[in-house]
Amino acid sequence: MLDRTTCYENLEQPQKRGHATEAIIRAAFAVRDIPVLVPTSDDEPYDLVVEVGGRFHRIQCETAYRKSEGTVAFETVTTRRRGNGYDRERYDGPEEYFAVYDPVNDNRYLIPVADAAEGKMVIRFREPKTDRHAGSNWAEEYLLEERLEALRWPPS
Repeated sequence: MLDRTTCYENLEQPQKRGHATEAIIRAAFAVRDIPVLVPTSDDEPYDLVVEVGGRFHRIQCETAYRKSEGTVAFETVTTRRRGNGYDRERYDGPEEYFAVYDPVNDNRYLIPVADAAEGKMVIRFREPKTDRHAGSNWAEEYLLEERLEALRWPPS
Protein backbone atom coordinates (compact mmCIF):
# COMPACT_ATOMS: atom_id res chain seq x y z
CA MET A 1 0.00 0.00 0.00
CA LEU A 2 1.34 3.43 -0.95
CA ASP A 3 1.81 6.04 1.76
CA ARG A 4 0.59 9.63 1.40
CA THR A 5 3.99 11.03 0.50
CA THR A 6 4.45 8.48 -2.29
CA CYS A 7 0.95 9.22 -3.59
CA TYR A 8 1.84 12.94 -3.78
CA GLU A 9 5.17 12.21 -5.44
CA ASN A 10 3.35 10.05 -8.02
CA LEU A 11 1.30 13.10 -9.00
CA GLU A 12 3.89 14.29 -11.50
CA GLN A 13 2.32 17.62 -12.35
CA PRO A 14 2.49 20.32 -9.66
CA GLN A 15 -1.05 21.40 -10.59
CA LYS A 16 -2.38 17.96 -9.66
CA ARG A 17 -0.66 18.14 -6.25
CA GLY A 18 -2.13 21.59 -5.78
CA HIS A 19 -5.64 20.40 -6.63
CA ALA A 20 -5.28 17.47 -4.22
CA THR A 21 -4.09 19.79 -1.45
CA GLU A 22 -6.96 22.20 -2.01
CA ALA A 23 -9.46 19.31 -1.81
CA ILE A 24 -7.93 18.07 1.46
CA ILE A 25 -7.96 21.58 2.95
CA ARG A 26 -11.57 22.20 1.85
CA ALA A 27 -12.59 18.89 3.43
CA ALA A 28 -10.79 19.81 6.67
CA PHE A 29 -12.91 22.95 6.94
CA ALA A 30 -16.11 21.23 5.80
CA VAL A 31 -15.97 18.48 8.44
CA ARG A 32 -15.63 21.23 11.06
CA ASP A 33 -18.84 22.88 9.76
CA ILE A 34 -16.94 25.89 8.40
CA PRO A 35 -18.36 27.41 5.21
CA VAL A 36 -15.87 27.42 2.31
CA LEU A 37 -16.16 29.76 -0.67
CA VAL A 38 -14.17 29.01 -3.82
CA PRO A 39 -13.35 31.69 -6.44
CA THR A 40 -14.91 31.12 -9.85
CA SER A 41 -11.62 31.67 -11.66
CA ASP A 42 -8.03 30.57 -11.13
CA ASP A 43 -6.56 34.07 -11.35
CA GLU A 44 -7.57 35.27 -7.89
CA PRO A 45 -4.69 35.84 -5.44
CA TYR A 46 -6.17 33.29 -3.01
CA ASP A 47 -7.60 29.77 -3.24
CA LEU A 48 -10.44 29.81 -0.69
CA VAL A 49 -12.41 32.02 1.63
CA VAL A 50 -13.67 30.59 4.92
CA GLU A 51 -16.11 32.05 7.41
CA VAL A 52 -15.02 31.58 11.00
CA GLY A 53 -16.23 33.51 14.03
CA GLY A 54 -18.51 35.66 11.87
CA ARG A 55 -15.59 36.90 9.76
CA PHE A 56 -14.29 35.98 6.31
CA HIS A 57 -10.66 34.89 5.94
CA ARG A 58 -8.80 34.51 2.65
CA ILE A 59 -6.71 31.36 2.35
CA GLN A 60 -3.82 30.37 0.11
CA CYS A 61 -3.38 26.54 0.03
CA GLU A 62 0.12 25.08 -0.08
CA THR A 63 1.64 21.60 0.02
CA ALA A 64 4.48 20.90 2.44
CA TYR A 65 7.41 18.71 1.48
CA ARG A 66 10.12 16.95 3.50
CA LYS A 67 12.89 19.46 4.12
CA SER A 68 15.26 17.64 6.46
CA GLU A 69 15.07 15.23 9.38
CA GLY A 70 12.14 16.34 11.55
CA THR A 71 11.01 19.21 9.32
CA VAL A 72 8.78 20.02 6.38
CA ALA A 73 8.67 23.24 4.37
CA PHE A 74 6.36 25.06 1.99
CA GLU A 75 6.83 27.86 -0.50
CA THR A 76 5.62 31.30 0.53
CA VAL A 77 5.98 32.71 -2.97
CA THR A 78 3.97 32.12 -6.10
CA THR A 79 5.73 31.06 -9.28
CA ARG A 80 4.18 31.99 -12.58
CA ARG A 81 5.53 31.01 -15.97
CA ARG A 82 6.17 33.92 -18.26
CA GLY A 83 7.29 33.94 -21.89
CA ASN A 84 10.92 34.48 -20.93
CA GLY A 85 11.09 32.36 -17.75
CA TYR A 86 9.47 32.38 -14.31
CA ASP A 87 8.40 35.14 -11.95
CA ARG A 88 8.39 34.54 -8.22
CA GLU A 89 6.30 36.84 -6.06
CA ARG A 90 5.71 36.92 -2.32
CA TYR A 91 2.13 36.54 -1.13
CA ASP A 92 1.62 40.09 0.11
CA GLY A 93 -1.88 40.47 -1.21
CA PRO A 94 -5.17 39.86 0.47
CA GLU A 95 -4.38 36.34 1.70
CA GLU A 96 -4.62 36.27 5.44
CA TYR A 97 -3.56 32.66 5.96
CA PHE A 98 -1.68 29.83 4.41
CA ALA A 99 -3.53 26.54 4.82
CA VAL A 100 -0.82 23.92 4.45
CA TYR A 101 -1.25 20.19 3.95
CA ASP A 102 1.68 18.10 5.14
CA PRO A 103 1.48 14.68 3.44
CA VAL A 104 4.53 13.48 5.40
CA ASN A 105 2.62 13.61 8.72
CA ASP A 106 -0.96 13.99 7.42
CA ASN A 107 -1.25 17.33 9.23
CA ARG A 108 -3.07 20.50 8.26
CA TYR A 109 -1.67 23.85 9.37
CA LEU A 110 -3.16 27.34 9.39
CA ILE A 111 -0.41 29.96 9.31
CA PRO A 112 -0.93 33.73 9.23
CA VAL A 113 0.78 35.18 6.15
CA ALA A 114 2.45 37.71 8.46
CA ASP A 115 4.18 34.82 10.35
CA ALA A 116 5.58 33.20 7.21
CA ALA A 117 9.21 33.61 6.26
CA GLU A 118 10.01 35.08 2.86
CA GLY A 119 10.55 32.46 0.17
CA LYS A 120 9.89 29.35 2.22
CA MET A 121 8.80 28.47 5.74
CA VAL A 122 10.19 25.48 7.60
CA ILE A 123 8.00 23.72 10.17
CA ARG A 124 9.63 21.48 12.77
CA PHE A 125 7.66 18.48 14.02
CA ARG A 126 10.48 16.66 15.88
CA GLU A 127 13.23 17.81 18.23
CA PRO A 128 16.55 18.14 16.39
CA LYS A 129 19.55 16.03 17.35
CA THR A 130 21.49 19.20 18.14
CA ASP A 131 20.52 22.02 20.50
CA ARG A 132 20.25 24.48 17.62
CA HIS A 133 16.54 25.09 17.25
CA ALA A 134 16.10 28.68 18.38
CA GLY A 135 13.51 30.42 16.24
CA SER A 136 11.96 27.17 15.06
CA ASN A 137 8.39 27.15 13.81
CA TRP A 138 6.89 24.25 15.75
CA ALA A 139 4.17 22.23 14.05
CA GLU A 140 1.90 22.12 17.10
CA GLU A 141 1.72 25.94 17.14
CA TYR A 142 0.16 25.98 13.69
CA LEU A 143 -2.14 22.95 13.71
CA LEU A 144 -5.44 23.80 12.06
CA GLU A 145 -7.64 22.88 15.02
CA GLU A 146 -5.81 25.14 17.49
CA ARG A 147 -5.71 28.07 15.06
CA LEU A 148 -9.43 27.72 14.38
CA GLU A 149 -10.19 27.93 18.09
CA ALA A 150 -8.38 31.26 18.22
CA LEU A 151 -10.40 32.54 15.23
CA ARG A 152 -13.70 31.39 16.75
CA TRP A 153 -13.11 33.05 20.10
CA PRO A 154 -10.58 35.83 19.72
CA PRO A 155 -9.10 37.11 22.99
CA SER A 156 -10.69 40.29 24.29
